[in-house]
Parts: sequence; structure tokens; C-alpha cells
Amino acid sequence: MKNLVKVFLAVSIFLLIGSSAVQAQVANNPIHWGFKKARDGQPPDAGKEREELIEKYGAVYKGKPDKKDIYLTFDNGYENGYTDKILDVLKKEKVPAAFFVTGHYLETAEDQVIRMVEEGHIVGNHSYYHPDLTQVDDERVKRELEKVRKLTYEITGQKHMSYLRPPRGVYSERTLKLAKDAGYTHVFWSLAFVDWHTNQQKGWEYSYNNIMKQIHPGAVLLLHTVSKDNADALEKVIKDLKKDGYTFKSLDDLFASKEFDNPMLHSN
Repeated sequence: MKNLVKVFLAVSIFLLIGSSAVQAQVANNPIHWGFKKARDGQPPDAGKEREELIEKYGAVYKGKPDKKDIYLTFDNGYENGYTDKILDVLKKEKVPAAFFVTGHYLETAEDQVIRMVEEGHIVGNHSYYHPDLTQVDDERVKRELEKVRKLTYEITGQKHMSYLRPPRGVYSERTLKLAKDAGYTHVFWSLAFVDWHTNQQKGWEYSYNNIMKQIHPGAVLLLHTVSKDNADALEKVIKDLKKDGYTFKSLDDLFASKEFDNPMLHSN
């Protein structure tokens, strides 16, 4: 009996040490998404550290540099009265988009979320309570993602979620791995600007000019739906970029073109 107890304790210690060693290998130091901005149509550069993690975990922030494709994405933390106008423009111009939603948005803007899915857009995960995912434990990360997925399904019938945009663009190797293990792919961005301060809107030309000076083949645009500037500029942006030879595609198209092995694609 004593020998069995010793064996049990030895195995338990071995497993505990092994588990700790695995966890130690996956760093949780917070990384704030950033990059050298695009200029003159040349794609941005996120730097060696970010590029290596992007490749390792199958994440994405831009498409192919030799194709004039654009991937339009929006972050939806709360509704500010402009999403319907944005959806109207997308419908008129036949442009697909991805909307990354929080729990608050799902709870307070059901009609807009239903419309997104009905009109063929992707609804992605922006976490339920919008925490810094690097500062919460594994179970909290999983709960944050699952609550958004489940409530989106209850509201819209969208069965799966493939894409995650981390709150505030903060991530770590640990959160990349947790998301991937849960069936998600991180979607960052290659074009963005300060557009979320609702009391500092500067007119549609501010949004238009910031997009046009950073645009590049394979751009993943990040816009916030709370911005009046974005809502007012969007139709002209789309029309002018189409005239310049750009094609608007969905995130599913992007990942299909990259041949990512993601069983959650085409999930609407």
C-alpha cells in the first residue's frame, strides 16, 4: 500500500511539473498591436516579433501585397446610432464586412446584429466584457469568448465564430494559443487611425483622408461604428477605391486565399 502511495505521489508531482513547464513555455507578456504604417501603397511592417507570432498561430493582419483586395472590419463596443447607415452603404455597394462585437453590443443592439448576419456579414468575437485578455486567467478568457459566441447564436442563429479581435489590440503568446485552441483566429489590422472619440469627430474628410493615405493592397481596415466621420465617409471611400481597382472581400476569402487550415470557416 505504501508503495502505491509513493508511486501515486511521484506521478502527480511529475504531471504537475510537466504542466508547469508547458505553461512556462507560452509567454504571457502583453504585446500591444502596432506596425509601421503603410505609405505610397506599400503594406505596413509589424516587425519581427509580431510577424513570428502571427505566423506561428495562423493569425492575420494583412492580405497579399500583389492583389488589390481590401478586407473591411468594424469594432462594435456599443451602438451610437451610425451602424444602420454603415449597413445601408455596405448593402448598396455590395461590400462584405466583419463586425467584432462585445457582450454589451449584443445585449443592447440586437436588431443591428441580426441585420449583419441576414445581410451576409461576419460577426466576430471582441470578448464579452472587453478586458485585457492577458490580465485574466485561462478560464476567464474561455468564458469571455464563449459567452459572445453563445449569445450571438441565440440572437442570430450563427452557429460558429471563427475570428477574434482582442480588446485594445493587446495579446500575448498565451492568449493567441488559448484562442487557437478554442477554434479562433486572431484578426488584427493594417490600417487604422484614431476614430473612436465620439466628442472629437472632425468631419467626413478626416476619415476619408486617413484611409486613402494608408490604403494598400491586402489592407485589413479597422473602423469603429461609433464614429460619425466613418459613417459619413464610407460610401465615398468605397466608390473611390473601387474606381482605383480595389475589390472588397470577406475575411473568409482572405483565409481561403492563404490556405489556412481552419475548420470554422464559412460559419454563418
